[in-house]
Amino acid sequence: MFVVIMLQDKITQYTEEIKAFVPSSSADVENFRLKFLVSKGIVKNLFDEFKTVTPEEKRTLGKVLNEFKQLAENTFKEAQEKFGSGEKQKSQQMEGDLTLPGNGFQLGSRHPISLVRKEIVEIFKKLGFIVSEGPEIEDDWHNFSALNFPPEHPARDMQDTFFIKKQEGNDITLRTHTSSVQVRLMEAGKPPFRAIMPGRVYRNEAISARAHCFFHQVEGLYVDENVSFADLKQTLYHFVQEMYGEGTKVRFRPSYFPFTEPSAEMDISCTICKGAGCNLCKYSGWVEILGCGMVDPNVLENCGIDSKKYSGFAFGMGIERITNLKYVIKDLRLFSENDTRFLSQFETELI
Repeated sequence: MFVVIMLQDKITQYTEEIKAFVPSSSADVENFRLKFLVSKGIVKNLFDEFKTVTPEEKRTLGKVLNEFKQLAENTFKEAQEKFGSGEKQKSQQMEGDLTLPGNGFQLGSRHPISLVRKEIVEIFKKLGFIVSEGPEIEDDWHNFSALNFPPEHPARDMQDTFFIKKQEGNDITLRTHTSSVQVRLMEAGKPPFRAIMPGRVYRNEAISARAHCFFHQVEGLYVDENVSFADLKQTLYHFVQEMYGEGTKVRFRPSYFPFTEPSAEMDISCTICKGAGCNLCKYSGWVEILGCGMVDPNVLENCGIDSKKYSGFAFGMGIERITNLKYVIKDLRLFSENDTRFLSQFETELI
């Protein structure tokens, strides 16, 4: 009986304290919570004492204790709504000199690959080239066969190509070049064609400072009557001068590609070492930036174009290589690591 009297006295005392509670700040509200409602607070302690009374006494005292708990929770909730959210937020919003200008938003920047791709597209648009795009998942015909790749060509090996599905006569792969878009363009229309094909391509290569398993290409195609190798050279010479500035040296070397004949690789004087020799140019002073050549007559015929009436040239370049030389970036892996310290260097390059 003595325990019950003591418990009732405590409830009465604390009830009067709660009813007299008038908070003046959010700190008062928090102190109220810590005193009454936490796991070691007054409400919890009173319920622990309540467990020691007899069952008969619990019937009477239980209702009083529950009403006390409800009073404490409601009082805290009302105070919290007043100071914990409304006025607290208002005071935070009103802090400081409202006449001062607000904080500006931090602008992002375009990726260097996107910047260079846009610049390449703009240069060739001035020469009358349109932009043509195609799927990144290709069949064997558009990726290999139509481009004059023989069945035994190394590019068809598992070591060089990502195969999605191998099936007799028509393997499905991730495209290894955007030349497949050239095939689709020639199949769908009639000459003349003058287009560039930017996009992502995939090859099964070890990742290093000079190579990656995916990268970006821009390929070009011009097919019309009486197109010559001289047209190809002048087009690419103009591109180099626009991209890297007048005075950049250019040289063509004989090469081989299944879909062009004759074929060549084009080098420019190294923009990093200025011809003195460095790791990128392998101390030669020259850097290869693209492959090119006259479209093989077999490719034209495969696409339904009369090779006796029409001729054309094609070229292809890796955007990463062009970007390396333009911005003096020596590690190809930086383009795909999303390091903001690297990307933030191009904030002023918003074009």
